[in-house]
Amino acid sequence: MVWVIAGILVAVAMLLMVAERAGAPVVLALEFKGDLKRESRWLAQYGQGACTLVAAGLMLLLDQRRFKHNLQPGVLLLIVVFGTSLICMLLKRLLGRVRPGRDDAGKFLGFTWHHDNSRESFPSSHSASAMAMSMLLARLYPPAALLFWALALICAALRYLMDAHWPSDVVAGIAIGLAAGALACRLMGV
Repeated sequence: MVWVIAGILVAVAMLLMVAERAGAPVVLALEFKGDLKRESRWLAQYGQGACTLVAAGLMLLLDQRRFKHNLQPGVLLLIVVFGTSLICMLLKRLLGRVRPGRDDAGKFLGFTWHHDNSRESFPSSHSASAMAMSMLLARLYPPAALLFWALALICAALRYLMDAHWPSDVVAGIAIGLAAGALACRLMGV
């Protein structure tokens, strides 16, 4: 079922990309202020480095289960989330899509080894990492699954609402994260 959802999301991302390239008005240019700005930036970090390290640390302390290759759940979380992030970084450098609100916005400028945040829009690694993290956590701790999925979707939505990504970037990131999380769960027997 996850693979079907990931496939549908890829198709949606492609349709969104066509609409974006055709000039559909998709950039919101919202301005968050005060508490809303502070809290939204915090929620947008779900699945990123510090959040993942804290979650993995808690899992190492509190969950003593072992999976294939004697992997502890916290270590598996680190591998899944940081592996997903690495895949996204490679795609970003390979494709070089320009973020909204920048010169050449939306264009794919192609490969570069150099870090340039303005041309690292596709796919959204925040969305991908958040979804990969939620996929694994939801499988490991089903009673809290709804919370994990909500956090991932909020993180992904905020990447668009804060004009950091095009809608297709976010949807593609969600698809990559779901696929990476599902693959890890299948390989580890979670």
